[in-house]
Amino acid sequence: MDPLVSVCVASFNGERHIASQLQSILASQRVGEVLVSDDGSSDGTLEIVKGLGDPRIRLIRGPRAGLIRNFEHLLREARGELIFLADQDDVWFDDKVEVMLEGLTRADLVISDCRVVDESLNTIHPSFFALRRSAPGLLRNLLRNSYLGCCMAMRRSVLDRALPFPEDLPMHDWWLGLVAQAFGRVLFIDRPLMQYRRHATNASTTSQASTASLRLRLAWRVTLAFHLVRRRMRGAAATHP
Repeated sequence: MDPLVSVCVASFNGERHIASQLQSILASQRVGEVLVSDDGSSDGTLEIVKGLGDPRIRLIRGPRAGLIRNFEHLLREARGELIFLADQDDVWFDDKVEVMLEGLTRADLVISDCRVVDESLNTIHPSFFALRRSAPGLLRNLLRNSYLGCCMAMRRSVLDRALPFPEDLPMHDWWLGLVAQAFGRVLFIDRPLMQYRRHATNASTTSQASTASLRLRLAWRVTLAFHLVRRRMRGAAATHP
């Protein structure tokens, strides 16, 4: 029997695009459950999700503590052995799930390229990897993050190291990618497998230059490195009590 595949979708006031995103995810019969954690939408998001009527969708109440905690909540609720992250406003290509599942036979976390598009799905840039100069490597990605959560899938073993999230993370996908790189195997798939929609209300700004101060950006990296060392020490203590 194939392992259960869970897709984790964080939603908040996503009525404009969430239906097309969920339909693109549900097009794959390999997907066993789609968890939608809604963080207090005040628009028609909940009605749209319920209206799709697919039994694989599981709508849950979010913690209402921001995007990072909503994804942590999703990862705790996911039942699958293989777990995808998804934003509410992108569109997956038909072969995304199959290609990434094949990658997970060789790695603990995989991340694919994507096509960067505007709100109407017009191409802004054909390759996020080229735009961000994405590549594997712990130090490389600590210094310049190229782990884009909506392009990620992972084995449950990654969560054993990554959860619970530290309180002061700058972003959840940066943490997950670094944990997988530090303690397992990461595979970059040099092929766009989805349309990554950018518009004024996106929750993340990974494809744009950071507006944070130099001091804050340095603090983020020190924080991430500190927590990676702590997780390594915790793992060593568990192995040698």
